[in-house]
Amino acid sequence: MAGVPITVAEGDGIGPEIMAATLHILKEAGAQLDIRKVDIGEKVYLKGHRSGIEESTWETIRNTKTFLKAPITTPQGGGFKSLNVTIRTTLGLYANVRPCVAYYPFVDTKHPNMDVVIVRENEEDLYTGIEYRQTPQCYHALKVMSRPGCEKIVRYAFEYARLNGRKKVTCFTKDNILKLSDGIFHKVFDELAKEYPDIINEHWIIDIGAAKLADTPTAFDVVVMPNLYGDILSDVAAQIAGSVGLAGSANIGQHSAMFEAIHGSAPRRAGQNVANPSGLLLAAILMLVHIGQPETATRIHNAWLKTLEKGIHTYDIFKDGVSKQKVGTKEFAQAVVSHLGQLPEMLKPANYGGSQKKVAHIAHSEQAPSVKKTVGVDVFIQSDQEVEQLHQQIEKLKNNPLQLTMISNRGVRVWPQKMPETFCIDSWRCRFMAKEKGCDVSHQQIVELLKAFSDAKIDFTHTENLCTFDSVAGYTLAGDEQ
Repeated sequence: MAGVPITVAEGDGIGPEIMAATLHILKEAGAQLDIRKVDIGEKVYLKGHRSGIEESTWETIRNTKTFLKAPITTPQGGGFKSLNVTIRTTLGLYANVRPCVAYYPFVDTKHPNMDVVIVRENEEDLYTGIEYRQTPQCYHALKVMSRPGCEKIVRYAFEYARLNGRKKVTCFTKDNILKLSDGIFHKVFDELAKEYPDIINEHWIIDIGAAKLADTPTAFDVVVMPNLYGDILSDVAAQIAGSVGLAGSANIGQHSAMFEAIHGSAPRRAGQNVANPSGLLLAAILMLVHIGQPETATRIHNAWLKTLEKGIHTYDIFKDGVSKQKVGTKEFAQAVVSHLGQLPEMLKPANYGGSQKKVAHIAHSEQAPSVKKTVGVDVFIQSDQEVEQLHQQIEKLKNNPLQLTMISNRGVRVWPQKMPETFCIDSWRCRFMAKEKGCDVSHQQIVELLKAFSDAKIDFTHTENLCTFDSVAGYTLAGDEQ
């Protein structure tokens, strides 16, 4: 059998050691792989590639369609962008899948029966990293959420649950506050859930949902959520299951996939033969299932479980009275190899089945076009004045085609009717609407408004058009706006 081509990056810090251990186990287990090694990460950054990856590496990944990656180090300072985020977004790896499983009593945990899969949206949300410093005091981050992006990840979660015999999918959002961005995620979840009547569905607000996940993880099965929440809570879930060091993840896209441990490069542990390779190994097991080698994945996973049962542990999970032998990275890998072909006796054996368990990618649904109208504009202004002075200055604008209806500061309306206790900074949001209620606002009117600001030497930092879609406001409303 010809080997399946995969791209492999050894990474930084402990990366080369845990990758060597993982590849050794894969080879001894008979995985049919054609390995193409590439360099990414710190040394590529320091050679002048600000993305941490060379152009030729993109072609290698694109050609193999499968990428097994060890952790990398992003240099501090200098505006270097996360390579993980770059790879996920560039290759369209929209689904991050992180199984969080307890291995009690061999790995300490307060939740012996925990078996939760976090499905995290991987391309959008605050993780786009679009940020601006608008004034000396104020910084903005843009939270990007799209209906197609929400559809892809929510449908993936339901398809994953169905394919893997899971009974329930739970959605976490904060749409009681973020009514538009998190609101579309929740709305899409409710809509798509109706297409999966065989799977229980539920929604939790993220704060109480996170508390419930930490306290009673057995109440959950598959949990789907936006990018930033998913990043945080998948680490929390892995840690309360036993250890972040034991969790692998899959990043799945329509055209390619990347597999990695969820932990970092731990440079202070590098070169000491102490790092636990389990997270990367479990990621490699997910990779084997993805590329159609489930029997080998099952064989390795059961050997790994048997190694845990035998008490052969690396330092991070070693515990007196439970563990029998503290071993290094290489020795742990060799122990897994020695248990190939054996099944665990207490832990639930892995069984990936005789066929490939791969979620089919389903195109997002086409929505009927909406009637879009521009009804106003929010202009953000830098000013050290009090709101009353700012209001008076705006009222004196010459040739202003629009009407000021509101001034807010950090989301709190301060004109009209500012409360004396409200603390303000130097960034103000000024809302302008048509002078005749119900009329549309043209781009030309917005340009004329900004010219009026410029002529008055008022420092505007950015604008946001206010639009309706089928007469529904596509922007947050003040308390008295309709």
